[in-house]
Parts: sequence; structure tokens; C-alpha cells
Amino acid sequence: MNCFKLSKVMPAGLVFPFDFGFIPNTKGEDGDPLDIIVISEIVSFPGCCMDCRIIGAIKALQTERDGKTVRNDRFLGVPVVSQLFANIHDLEDLPEGIITQIENFFKNYNAQAGKQFQVTERVKSTAATQMIQNGS
Repeated sequence: MNCFKLSKVMPAGLVFPFDFGFIPNTKGEDGDPLDIIVISEIVSFPGCCMDCRIIGAIKALQTERDGKTVRNDRFLGVPVVSQLFANIHDLEDLPEGIITQIENFFKNYNAQAGKQFQVTERVKSTAATQMIQNGS
């Protein structure tokens, strides 16, 4: 059966700042498909597929509860059909506050799960697209 299986729930009071998903047919160092935050006015649903333009990435190291550290980047995309974010083509086009809030969300989210999320670099759209093509 092709479906999504619930593996964990969000800590009480915590919500993703934007839709969070994965880039199909990719694999990150953690063994999962590459993660993407979809910056948009669109409210989607589990299983919804969207064509997005990649506007950048947040390179990060994630330390698991067992002490193992893996690279676990977060890509940022905007749906090509977005009207509100139609002029966003690169990370630099977003207000600094939005990027900082996204980074802080992942730090807090991981901390509540007993993990550490350390941002190592912000990457512009061209380099982020190349990372995806190279398998991150």
C-alpha cells in the first residue's frame, strides 16, 4: 500500500512555520529523502505534490540522541503557482526574520526530541539546486 505512515507527533504547542515535506527521488545523509520547507500562502495536505522553485537551503548538522551526527539540510522552495511569493527567487529575497525563525524552529523542534540542530551555512538558490542534483 502506498501511503504515509505516522511515525511521531509534534510536541504540544509547536507547529511548522510553513509546509514541510520532502523532495521525491532524493536521499540525504540521514537516509531519508531531502527535506524541504515550502514557503507559501497555500495550505496543503499530506501527500500533496507541488512544483516548486528552490530558493536556497540551510545546511545543518543534526546530532541524534545517541550522539551520532549527520548532515540534515533543509531546502527552501516556493510553489511555482504562488502569487504572494511570486517575486521570491533566492534566499536573499526573503526577510531575514523569516529565515531566522525557520532556523530557530528546527533548533527548538530537535531540542524537544533530545537532538541538536546546528546551522552551518545558508546557501543561495543556484548552489542549493546543484546540491539536490548532486544528491546533497
